[in-house]
Amino acid sequence: MSAREEIPFDKDSFRSKAHNIIFEANTFWGKFFDYTLLLFIVISIVVLMLESVNSINLKYGEIFFYIEWVLTILFTIEYLFRLYSVKKPARYATSFYGIVDLLAILPTFLEMIFAGSHFFLVIRVMRLLRVFRLFKAIRIVDESNMLIYSLKKSWPKISYFLFFILLTVCVIGTLMYLIEGSNSSSGFRNIPVSIYWCIVTLTTVGYGDISPITPLGQTLASVIMILGYSIIAVPTGIVTAQITRHDRDTEIQTEVCQYCSEENHLPGSNYCHNCGHSLHDEL
Repeated sequence: MSAREEIPFDKDSFRSKAHNIIFEANTFWGKFFDYTLLLFIVISIVVLMLESVNSINLKYGEIFFYIEWVLTILFTIEYLFRLYSVKKPARYATSFYGIVDLLAILPTFLEMIFAGSHFFLVIRVMRLLRVFRLFKAIRIVDESNMLIYSLKKSWPKISYFLFFILLTVCVIGTLMYLIEGSNSSSGFRNIPVSIYWCIVTLTTVGYGDISPITPLGQTLASVIMILGYSIIAVPTGIVTAQITRHDRDTEIQTEVCQYCSEENHLPGSNYCHNCGHSLHDEL
């Protein structure tokens, strides 16, 4: 090869390396990219919050303006690279993270057309969810996946319990209206309001804006207060029982599918469990 000859640019190899850096968290540059991205997101959110303080915004508003535009340009470039590095850009663009990434950069551009849309940049806080990709290399990922698995398995039982609670508050709320409704000073002026009071009391929130004044109503309210502890105890017990059945040794790998952006594959997986494509294809 002569000195004037150039090494040809390998487009596929570049896309593959870009995908590994942007979507993987188990490499040095992948972690560096994620940490840098999270730092920029935090800076953007802090700037947005400081802008809402008039005294600070009057003094540093111009600096905040330039910082926001620099970050928006960086986020836009990052978003375009994400679309470029995946096999099917449309699928990523319509995924949860793809939509969040797009919504995180649109407000700054829309601000030039629609005044007030700037503060929708708070959506960027959703991008901090990417921090969980960094935890995949440590034990906390196993624990978080165990919790997610347990919640999914427990949901049918929890939903039945919540349905029972819904019926309970409707019945008790109606009873309280029948008992207290004749007393205008108690505040139980209709059944929906009585159900609202029942929910507030059952969840042990107790705003105090409505309260029974008759002995029978106070007795029923006492029963509801005691019953309220089961709202926390029963779902917690259901999830705890499911956690004990879960295999704590189950691990995952950080490989992200280049076709559908699916994560959480089991160790040693060669194919995506969502779309079936190879996890190790060159882009």
